Amino acid sequence: MADRDRPQPHQVQVHTQSRFDQGGGMKFPQKGPSTSQVLAVVTLLPVGGTLLALAGLTLFGSLIGLAVTTPLFIIFSPVLVPAAILVGLAVTAFLTSGAFGLTGLSSLSWVVNSLRQVTGTMLEQVDYAKKQMADAVAHVGQKTKESGQTIQQKAQESKESSGGRT
Repeated sequence: MADRDRPQPHQVQVHTQSRFDQGGGMKFPQKGPSTSQVLAVVTLLPVGGTLLALAGLTLFGSLIGLAVTTPLFIIFSPVLVPAAILVGLAVTAFLTSGAFGLTGLSSLSWVVNSLRQVTGTMLEQVDYAKKQMADAVAHVGQKTKESGQTIQQKAQESKESSGGRT
């Protein structure tokens, strides 16, 4: 137990073997590519090469097409430019018309919804006013009845106090 409490000296191992083997070269680990890496290269190399060849063919076809059609564009430009402007304006007008239509529909929808909300609250307010009026009419009727009874009692009292003279 006492030995455990006392610090123990650490042992250090020193390797005298150098990193260079006897031939004077450096040792590298002898690890090759994994199977998945080999399959990826074998699969992607032909696919990448095919796509690169197709890109080259497309570029070559585009250049030939441009070389053939450039004189046609120059010859027919007095017709093509106004036609392109006309088509652009027609598309712009169509899109503008659609945007105005959507704006109008959304505005009408907003107005209808606000009218529904106002009408709903107005109907509630009208119902509340009707109830208040009914309560007020009932109260006035009760007061009128009480006043009539009071007048009748006073008339009887005055009749009795006057001794039945009319």
